[in-house]
Amino acid sequence: MLKYTVRRFFEMLLTIFVIATATFFLLAAVPGDPLSDRADRLPESIRENLYRKYGLDKPVLERYVITMKGMLHGDFGESVRMPGYDIQKLLQETLAPSARLGLQTIVVGVGVGLLLGILAAMFKGTWLDYIIVFFSVLMISVPTLIFGLLLQKYVAGEMGLFPIIGWPSGEELWFGGWAYTVLPTLSGCFSYIATYSRLLKTSMLDVINQDYVLAARAKGLSEPQIVRRHILRNSFIPIITVLPMSIAFALTGSFFIEKIYAIPGFGRYFIESVQSRDLSIILGQTVLMSIVYVAVVFLVDILYTLIDPRIRVGGKA
Repeated sequence: MLKYTVRRFFEMLLTIFVIATATFFLLAAVPGDPLSDRADRLPESIRENLYRKYGLDKPVLERYVITMKGMLHGDFGESVRMPGYDIQKLLQETLAPSARLGLQTIVVGVGVGLLLGILAAMFKGTWLDYIIVFFSVLMISVPTLIFGLLLQKYVAGEMGLFPIIGWPSGEELWFGGWAYTVLPTLSGCFSYIATYSRLLKTSMLDVINQDYVLAARAKGLSEPQIVRRHILRNSFIPIITVLPMSIAFALTGSFFIEKIYAIPGFGRYFIESVQSRDLSIILGQTVLMSIVYVAVVFLVDILYTLIDPRIRVGGKA
């Protein structure tokens, strides 16, 4: 187990390094630079100083070495679009809105999805099952952006039930301004509802036909006891495997939702940084998101052997 953990840890570090390297050279390969629009209208001396300030006057390989050295110390450089900002300051200002939106989306989406999955499995073949399956396919097929725009146009715009844009701030950042959070949360939770309802239903139907469930019925256990003690407990193993990745994705920001609802979160600034080719911010945000995802995968791989005793490191059962 220790050998496997150490190997997976170094694989995680290698993956992050490859992602950072690939991101840097892909950004460097794009024609032009983030200063071209501004610098072309400036005197030559000021233009040279500006390029020197951001290190864009150096060859690509030299910039790569400087960037990698700075990345080891958490320094990705200063933002070109927002002078005086770096990834640390941007993270301090954008993490809380993204985290709150992500947590609310996960709680609502996963909670409703699991409930619908249980109902679809327990009432398999009935009208309730067909309705849940139909809406699950619909919700997984329609992009989150479309749901967000529809809710924004009709529920907020025409019906006027909730604000069209905005997000709580100040003392209401975490536990206030709920009206601003309803539509963004609903926009993001539909895909989670569809995913987890279908996943749990499939898992429960597989477990229901296992021998130990049949043996429990033969012993005279009531149906609620069988569902609670045997079916649900074993059906949640796939859920536990997928859930950490959903949480990691949600916490790092929902790009389109934050953009259309003007939420000052991590995802919104990522889109704006890409549009303005803000190299240091793009690289910093990409590496941070990669660290979160890879770390979650690493933890799931390690904990999965504890969650399911049937799994053994090295593939042995």
